Amino acid sequence: MTDTTSTATQDTEVLTRLEQEGEIAADYLEGLLDIADLDGDIDMDVEGDRAAVSIVAEGGGRDLQKLVGRDGEVLEALQELTRLAVHRETGERSRLMLDIAGHRARKREKLTVLGTKAAQEAREAGEPVKLQPMTPFERKVVHDAVAAAGLRSESEGEEPQRRVVVLP
Repeated sequence: MTDTTSTATQDTEVLTRLEQEGEIAADYLEGLLDIADLDGDIDMDVEGDRAAVSIVAEGGGRDLQKLVGRDGEVLEALQELTRLAVHRETGERSRLMLDIAGHRARKREKLTVLGTKAAQEAREAGEPVKLQPMTPFERKVVHDAVAAAGLRSESEGEEPQRRVVVLP
């Protein structure tokens, strides 16, 4: 078997595993929606190296906002519960990403702008720029935006006060 063939086989296996994670998560979340008597459709995808599952509703999904909570706190908890459900079924740790009513997508856009501006500020000032404490998801988005702007960043501090520092 050539290296290219083995890489293609590994890629297919990873994709299949991530699709399986998405299906397990979708089943779990459908059960949750039924229990909570909430309407929502579940979309599954694979983004990079993780399964991505979204709960969406027609008309904006005001009811789904209950599952997002203040600053996404309920969403974070549901994501962890969904990851545990996947782990229970597969025996593997999941990095699944859950979005509800587009909350994470909107947040990702805002954080990308923040990271880009912080990179520009660090470049112009020639000094590190420290951002406010963020969740792991938020830090990852900012790190990606800073890298796309051509600079480096690192995280410092301990949870829940861990923050991104953009380096000039």
